[in-house]
Amino acid sequence: MKIALVEDNGDQAALVYKIVQSTSHACECFSNGLSLIRALRDQSFDLFILDKNLPDLSGDELVVWIRRTVGLNVPVMFLTSCLSEDSLVGALNAGADDYVSKPIRSAELAARIVALLRRAYPSDRADDPVMQLGPYSLDSITKTARLRGVDVGLAPKEFEVALYLFGNLGRLVPRDVIEKAVWGRVIGPDSRTLDTHVSRVRTKMLIKPEHGFRLVNVYSHGFRLTQLSAEEGQMRDGH
Repeated sequence: MKIALVEDNGDQAALVYKIVQSTSHACECFSNGLSLIRALRDQSFDLFILDKNLPDLSGDELVVWIRRTVGLNVPVMFLTSCLSEDSLVGALNAGADDYVSKPIRSAELAARIVALLRRAYPSDRADDPVMQLGPYSLDSITKTARLRGVDVGLAPKEFEVALYLFGNLGRLVPRDVIEKAVWGRVIGPDSRTLDTHVSRVRTKMLIKPEHGFRLVNVYSHGFRLTQLSAEEGQMRDGH
C-alpha cells in the first residue's frame, strides 16, 4: 500500500520513511500541506500520516481538506508533540483516526500503521472473489455485477471500472489511476472513454441514493463512490 507522509522536519521525515518501509509499504514524503494537495490531483494514497504543526496549513486544516476531498474512509494519523487533551480531542474531531506522540518510537509507530491499515482494509475481502456491498455483488471470476441478485449486464471494461470503484469505496480515485488499472495506460484528458464507462456503470447498476450509494465526478480530480447510511439514502431520495 502507498502512504503519504507530511512532515517538514527532514530528520523526522527520514525516520518515519524508514519505519513505513519496515512495514513493507511504500511511502512518499511531502514537506508541507500544499504539496500534498497538488500531488492528490493525480495520485491516491491508502494512509495519510500528518505532522500536526506544518509551515503552511495546520494538521487540523489539512485533515479537514482530506475528508472533504478524498473521502471519509482513508485513514489519517497525526504525529504530534502536543499531548494536551484539548489538542488531541481537536485532532480526532477534525477527522484523524489515530495519533502518535513525539518523540517517535519506531516499534509503536510501525504497529499503529499496521493496525490502522488492517482496520481500514480488511484482508478477508481480498480473499473472496465475490465483493458484496449493500444490494450489489461483483464476482471477479465470472466478471458479473448484480443488483439484488440480478445481472446488470456490464461489458468487460465496464465491470473492471465498477470493480475498481467499489474496491476503493469512499476514496477519491484520480482519473489516470483508474485508466492505468483498467486499460494499462493513461488515456489522456481529451478522451471521453473513462467518462463514458463510468456513466454506463452508473446507469446499468442504478447507482443512486435509494440503493445506498452515490457516485460523483470530482472536477479536476477523479471519481468517488461512497456508501450512504440508511438515513442519508432516505433523505436524498426525498422520503
